[in-house]
Amino acid sequence: MTSQQKSFADYKADGHLWITLSTGEYYPDILPLACELYKPVLVTFGHILESAHSSTDLFLSIADIKQQWMRIQASRVFRKYVSPETPVEMLKKKSAAKQICSRFGNGFRDITEVQRRFKGRPLPDEALCALLWEYKDRGKKGYDLTERLFTIFREEYPSMVVTGPERAGKDILLGDVFKDYTKPDRPVDFVIYDQGQPIAIGLARYDSDRGGAQEDDRTGQYRDCASEVLAYASQHGLNLKVVFLNDGPGLLLGSMWNDYAYLENLDPHIRVVTLRMVKERLTVDWLKS
Repeated sequence: MTSQQKSFADYKADGHLWITLSTGEYYPDILPLACELYKPVLVTFGHILESAHSSTDLFLSIADIKQQWMRIQASRVFRKYVSPETPVEMLKKKSAAKQICSRFGNGFRDITEVQRRFKGRPLPDEALCALLWEYKDRGKKGYDLTERLFTIFREEYPSMVVTGPERAGKDILLGDVFKDYTKPDRPVDFVIYDQGQPIAIGLARYDSDRGGAQEDDRTGQYRDCASEVLAYASQHGLNLKVVFLNDGPGLLLGSMWNDYAYLENLDPHIRVVTLRMVKERLTVDWLKS
């Protein structure tokens, strides 16, 4: 069996050789930088907390902070002290402040207790700064993954074009690629073109850790996306491939590798790869076949 014929399942025995490990940072080495970065956030939070007459008032005042980065970080501090059940993504949306108070306000910790707890901690609070530091590079590994894919692809296949956000940026919506696409707001991470025509739709994820319900959700979402894209391609006589670029140690956990192998086996137009498999498996012959 040649390398071009190998399925994703065939790589499992040596899976650890085919994943890319993203470098991390050591504890407690990060503490001086974390405290330097987040001390202004804790000072700002403390000033607002001191004059707030309720926890709802505290959050609405945080939502009025004009600088986006400061507002998001102060909201994360609020979540830790006042409302740990509030979804992190909701906190990022300034327009959702009143909705958050309406939905979760009854569960907010009392303002006097928050003030007492905050004053009982050092400034800067190393523990909280370390927690906030964990958010700092969240998503960075995924950005690194797509950026490296684009670099490899352009080196290997200069006659083709790959488009999409190489790092942070708005996903491609398939309604912008195909004018009559079934679900126009379907987001994807990259599209491969040959002579101006889309020939492959791709999703990319870096899994540092994965398991349980999250594992099931990921492969289920991928299956739905692939089925939708390939059904559209069949209806419109298009020769489209679906590429799932996944990498990281999470692939070695639980049933993830088997789940992706099963997904790939659903249709010959689907291929699952890691960065190290791109040159072997995303061949011109397969992309154009």
